[in-house]
Amino acid sequence: MTEYTLRTIVDGYSYLEGPRWHDGRLWFADFYTHTVNAVNADGSIELVATVPHQPSGLGWLPDGRLLIVSMKDRKVLRQESDGTLVEHADIRNLCGGHANDMVVDAQGRAYVGNFGFDLMGGAPHEHTTVVLVDTDGSASIVADGLSFPNGMVITPDGSTLLVNELFGNRISAFDIHPDGTLGERIEWAGYGDLGAEPDVGTRLEAATIVPDGLTLDAEGAVWIADAGNNRAVRIAKGGEILDEVSTAPDGVFAVALGGDDGRTLFLCVAPNFDETERTATRLGRMLATEVDVPHAGRP
Repeated sequence: MTEYTLRTIVDGYSYLEGPRWHDGRLWFADFYTHTVNAVNADGSIELVATVPHQPSGLGWLPDGRLLIVSMKDRKVLRQESDGTLVEHADIRNLCGGHANDMVVDAQGRAYVGNFGFDLMGGAPHEHTTVVLVDTDGSASIVADGLSFPNGMVITPDGSTLLVNELFGNRISAFDIHPDGTLGERIEWAGYGDLGAEPDVGTRLEAATIVPDGLTLDAEGAVWIADAGNNRAVRIAKGGEILDEVSTAPDGVFAVALGGDDGRTLFLCVAPNFDETERTATRLGRMLATEVDVPHAGRP
């Protein structure tokens, strides 16, 4: 494995998620300050939006307007040109838990994952859905039976959606049909079926990877935030682990490739994902290191 040197990009936040490289800037959400932010070239940080019900996944429509997942009220918001936030889609009836990460395709269609159960409240694990939000704001379920669908990417040709299953010990793939609907689930990288086990702790103990955030590179490999093992891992289709970046003692919960040449790996780190602790402290940071293979696909 390569030895990587990490540097700090931003710190003093609660729990960072949704990192995106867009228009020459690094964008990210911070759960418990309820903010979406962008890092300028000089290192200054712009407050882009405040989302009272907790922001997560970010994406952009073809006309440049920003979409933001509003987690706790299970909506997708749209930022208009004057900076105001409006409801783009209400997906409450299609989710089993908080809405979460999102990827937006070239046409402006958004794929949104959700928790599936009350993770922070200690509820038993349940499988759940991926929701498609069309360009007019209409929404429908396009995949079901996933274990906490989290980080998502779309391949450069727009033909395939990859989805991390956080408590499923696997990365899944779906063919994308012309109308945006999905084909059957394909195991892109799997490390053992965890079945219907309801206890989250038992699922974690049995898992090889705990795949949270996701980013795709130009060789068709992915970097995942391996949230249970304090590392980001580069994985090839089929499951071979090619490389890793340790973030110990912190956990890493989201990743993105970006920078001007696409070779900067950004990592959202924090001591853990406990809501009570992360709300009360400001130990969330964005780290970065350089890798050999640049970004590809969306986001």
